[in-house]
Amino acid sequence: MKVFKFGGASVNSVERIKNIATIINKYSGENLFIIVSAMGKTTNALEKVAENFFAGNHQKALEFFDDLKNEHITIAENLLQVQLVFCKEQLSHFFTEIEWLLHDKPVRNFDYYYDQIVSVGELLSTTIISCYLNEINISNTWFDVRDIIRTDNNFRDAIVDWQITEEKFNKISFKKIGITQGFIGATDENESTTLGREGSDFSAAIFANLLNAESITIWKDVDGVMNADPKQFKDVELISELSFEEVIEMAYYGAQVIHPKTIKPLQNKKIPLLVKSFLNPELAGTKIHDKIIKQLPPIIIIKENQILMHLHSKDFSFVGEKPMSFLYTLFEEIKIKPNLIQTGAISVQICIDNKENKIEELAIRASSIFDVELRKNLTLTTIRNYSAESINKLMRDKTILLEQKTTTTFQALCF
Repeated sequence: MKVFKFGGASVNSVERIKNIATIINKYSGENLFIIVSAMGKTTNALEKVAENFFAGNHQKALEFFDDLKNEHITIAENLLQVQLVFCKEQLSHFFTEIEWLLHDKPVRNFDYYYDQIVSVGELLSTTIISCYLNEINISNTWFDVRDIIRTDNNFRDAIVDWQITEEKFNKISFKKIGITQGFIGATDENESTTLGREGSDFSAAIFANLLNAESITIWKDVDGVMNADPKQFKDVELISELSFEEVIEMAYYGAQVIHPKTIKPLQNKKIPLLVKSFLNPELAGTKIHDKIIKQLPPIIIIKENQILMHLHSKDFSFVGEKPMSFLYTLFEEIKIKPNLIQTGAISVQICIDNKENKIEELAIRASSIFDVELRKNLTLTTIRNYSAESINKLMRDKTILLEQKTTTTFQALCF
């Protein structure tokens, strides 16, 4: 059994959906379990729906959702004939699920509504793709992942209950090809949850683990894992092999190639992960496994829109165990992960993603024992396996506010 995950870019048009079928046909002798993301920029569009709904702009939210409905119906009409009526009926159920919600007034927090609305993207894409594959005689079984993956109610970053998920998964059956959604799950009260942005990779890893899969392949619009984002740098280098450990480090520091939670379920069962191009599927791509790979090039990770939170002891007392314990308790309760922390005798500097509502709560609560200052619009640069040349090149003309260096990793917060 092989597990495939197709991201949003691989399903963002009629032509690319047809290309998925071409790739699947090359594995006609294999049993496949396929996880698919929302089409193209669907998640971004649904985020606008959620934001307008929560802000009270219900008409605007419905207009945005109507546009999204029409886009998906048009794609279905361009792909399907025999399966079209059935597909539209299935899509209509999901449309209605969201429209009922959009006619209500929000009485819960934003993260709850975000998950209920945004999760529909994957349900729409997989419905269309499953119908298309059946239409061209690639028989498959579609599953609503919310009936399988059980999570807690930490909306937007839900934690998977592995025991119940495995019990539910063991009750499903399919012949050759199963298709389901990435990124989403459900609570024990059947409320939709999401596993964190780009969480479809993690979903694929969950199923690979449960299936004891031979391998998992993530199909992307790049030839494999590069040593930097090709959208940000001209001269990038394909890395043919990486260790699980290195990829975990890359994900921890913010690399967008693999979702941070993806590796552990694979590493636990030594399931290799392949990152391959859906545009050039014949290329070898990158293999990620449990072997240590030496002599890697500098790996560059850029995180924009960072905030520097400067905390200064109000009474000039040392920042020791008690205030640091207080801060880490806040991080846990607010569900926020510092990207960089540096402590001094009477101060702490923290680099964090700019999640406005969480930053505000952290600042207010930290102000009980610290004077708090914020600096916005900063960039965090991380270089794994750095060289003096790579640091000099990237830091040229930058003003560094915060810097840390270990034997393997260089980080600098700059403007």
